[in-house]
Amino acid sequence: MEKSIFTKIMDGEIPARIEYEDEHVIVIHDIAPKASVHLLIIPRKPIPTLMDVSAEDLPLIGHIHHVAQLLAKKLELPGFRLINNCGKEGGQEVFHIHYHLLSGFYE
Repeated sequence: MEKSIFTKIMDGEIPARIEYEDEHVIVIHDIAPKASVHLLIIPRKPIPTLMDVSAEDLPLIGHIHHVAQLLAKKLELPGFRLINNCGKEGGQEVFHIHYHLLSGFYE
């Protein structure tokens, strides 16, 4: 399988502005933000889409939600959206599961 842009970022092949990382996820700033805060929460495990999540991946999905909560507290966000685009028809562009954390929407 060809490396996704996210795997290349995690491998240090492509630079990114990292907001947070741990052994399970990396969080980067989106290069084309749709809000004043637009972060991508990306698991280190390369899962193509939400439909490819297995029962053994459920703790990882829970961890992603926990990281979103930690970042919302750290950045003092009054509210936010956590979005996953699934599949080409669902707007997914990079086939390595990731979540968009957005807050402070542009008018």
